[in-house]
Amino acid sequence: MPESERAEAIGPPSEKFRQLISELKRVVGEGHVLSSQVDLSVYECDGETLDIARPDLVVLPASTEEVQAVVRLANRYFVPVTPRGAGTGLSGGATTVVGGISLALTRMTKVLEIDPDNMVARVEAGVTNAAVSLAAERFGLYFAPDPSSQAASTVGGNIAENSGGPHTLKYGTTVNHVNGITVVLADGSVTTFGGRARDCLGLDLLGLFVGSEGTLGIATEAWLKLIPRPEAVETMTCYFQSVEAGGRAVSAVVAAGVIPAAMELIDRLTLRAVDDAHHMGLDRGAGSLLIIELDGSRAGIETLREVVVRCVSVEGAFGVRWAADAAERASIWKARKSAFGSLGRLAPHAYVLDGVIPRSRLAEAIREIEAIGGRHGVTIANVYHAGDGNLHPALLYHQDEQEMARVMKAGQEILELCVTLGGTLSGEHGIGIEKLHTMPILFSDADLKAMQWVKESFDPRGLCNPGKVLPAPGACGEFVPRPLLRHRLPAGS
Repeated sequence: MPESERAEAIGPPSEKFRQLISELKRVVGEGHVLSSQVDLSVYECDGETLDIARPDLVVLPASTEEVQAVVRLANRYFVPVTPRGAGTGLSGGATTVVGGISLALTRMTKVLEIDPDNMVARVEAGVTNAAVSLAAERFGLYFAPDPSSQAASTVGGNIAENSGGPHTLKYGTTVNHVNGITVVLADGSVTTFGGRARDCLGLDLLGLFVGSEGTLGIATEAWLKLIPRPEAVETMTCYFQSVEAGGRAVSAVVAAGVIPAAMELIDRLTLRAVDDAHHMGLDRGAGSLLIIELDGSRAGIETLREVVVRCVSVEGAFGVRWAADAAERASIWKARKSAFGSLGRLAPHAYVLDGVIPRSRLAEAIREIEAIGGRHGVTIANVYHAGDGNLHPALLYHQDEQEMARVMKAGQEILELCVTLGGTLSGEHGIGIEKLHTMPILFSDADLKAMQWVKESFDPRGLCNPGKVLPAPGACGEFVPRPLLRHRLPAGS
């Protein structure tokens, strides 16, 4: 936000603020502008609950036209706008760092069109992943991105974070499944990137926008790519004596030329928590559990099954079992996608990271993460999108200040480890607030300035989801403490 304009910003309980509320209510309706402290408290964070900041207002538009009108009012009154979907994000992307308007798109839930001939869907930003697939089901099609929160997470949020999920290994992240988007830019103008068919001419502004975390504008509608449901799906579970052995098996499967739809690895701590929650009869003595899913033609899968079993057996797999039917497959995936919730049996809070490392260095990363937890006295449960090297260490904690400080230090070291091993800071959760201070670990001062130029080109007044993705100018190369932490840390942490 430019210093020359910052002083013009308004906030409660000024007369201008009351005027803004009145005008917003005329745009979206009396009941869709929230300003009571009780209502606002619900929007003070997303699924990343470490960092909190309460908005000054919550506005719930019902159309692109209403979003446009809200953004124009925000510009007139110089109020920042932070777009929000279902709030399932895990990096603080929807948290209103500097207050202002939390723009919740959860009323925009229409599936506007399913075009089976071109295998695309046109939807509003508040539609959930699961709802898109449900609407396409009668045509034998579905929407591939499947984050664990897919029953609640919205298309707009998926676009903002370039979300993935277990099946990213074969099908890619959200950017691979979006043909076009309608965008309300920071000045209130409306434009379209791509369309029914992805536009490959000129600058790839669609590719630039997907994953920009709402800092360049607000996606209100999208053309989504649908894919045919596979002829056959086979899901296998097996156990290993250690997580490292499971990691080696994952590398062996891919090295053998097999690209499964998904390969998920969980450690003993998580395995036991899941079994306690879902009573699946899992082998509680195993060091890790590996899930491998194959899809495609029936004839092809038979051959792939043999290769997969051979690869995991070389690494000492035991208890190899293929799901008997669709119901058993669904049970396996329900348990996997509720893994983090199951960890609530072990501690009231979990700080979930999502660093990425080369798949070939998975076993090494597993050993080092265990060592980091030991050094800091932090319990770490591990879930891996193992096929594409996306790690999800869950650092478990209570509300003790000393413990919280150790968790933050351990988390920092794990992200540094990912970069050291040749990986990156995030595979699907985004940067948001959570990894803001770690960006200089990976990017140079020049890199970050180039990103800032892009941001300023789209949003010169700095009103569009400020305080996300890019460290404040002058902070490059420095460790900057997170200012919005819910938990107070001891002095010197």
